[in-house]
Amino acid sequence: MASWLKKKIIRPVRDCMVYALACCLFFFARILPRKLLLAINGGLGRLAYRLSKKLSDLAIVHLTRVFGPEQEKGAYWRLGRSVWLNLLLSYTDFAIWDKKHPRAFFDRNITVTGEEHLKAAYQRGKGVLCLIPHTVALEFPALILPLLGYKTTWVTSRIKNPALSKLILRHRESTGTHDLVRHRCYDRLVELLRDGECVIMMSDHDSRNTRGEFVDFLGIEAYTPTGCARLAADTGAAVVPMFAMRGPDGKYTFAIWPELPALRAPDGSYDILANMKEQNDAFSRIITENPDQWIWFHKRWRTTPESLERFLKAKGKTA
Repeated sequence: MASWLKKKIIRPVRDCMVYALACCLFFFARILPRKLLLAINGGLGRLAYRLSKKLSDLAIVHLTRVFGPEQEKGAYWRLGRSVWLNLLLSYTDFAIWDKKHPRAFFDRNITVTGEEHLKAAYQRGKGVLCLIPHTVALEFPALILPLLGYKTTWVTSRIKNPALSKLILRHRESTGTHDLVRHRCYDRLVELLRDGECVIMMSDHDSRNTRGEFVDFLGIEAYTPTGCARLAADTGAAVVPMFAMRGPDGKYTFAIWPELPALRAPDGSYDILANMKEQNDAFSRIITENPDQWIWFHKRWRTTPESLERFLKAKGKTA
């Protein structure tokens, strides 16, 4: 009964409410000045975080697990609030981007650093795997890369809310990025990389529905998708870390780091596990240097070897 109620009543109602809120955000982004809309949403965000103990507790648990006990009482609660506000305000700007000419918003509010690393990899013509973490401005790379002149596809998880999915995908594609749902898309990704495109890979969150291995992430073993390393092995594509940050002044920095070297096994073959660790190390460096930018509310370490075995057994698969 509880399962039926959740599937038939609670989830549809919740999806309708989330979609309505998203539509309101996009509507008000067209009629209100940016400063006013950011101020309103910032106030609502502070209230929501104070009322949501589950949200703040998740952040505190994960921050403690990675960095150890806090040195100052309330520090992790405040850091979690900062992340939450940056995330909410970044999505507000994501909606505002649709209101203004994309190039005008880009020129006024976004600084790009390290583009020479991406340009050098892109010009080789073997494709670029853009290794991007879930920072608060996670939607921005898909909007920025096409404006910089790079053909781009984003490998994304399916959004369960169909109406919200259409709204978000339309906006993502407004500057030229194409979305490709992760499920059964490997062969298509190989084609895109061999055509020299940029492919956005966000493999820093837990997903037991994808093929993966347990690899160190922020000092803790975490189930990590193998897709990025496999694609690099099969195509020779460059792996280039990059990420978007929201500054205290409300402007954004899109930082591109040097290409990661391809690590080889003693027999000369591409070492999948070693390269996965190198990619997770890049994520870890980005997060530890910018802890107020990564989304600590996701259950990154939810999947364990035991839970994965149970999940695969229930699906009739083997590990």
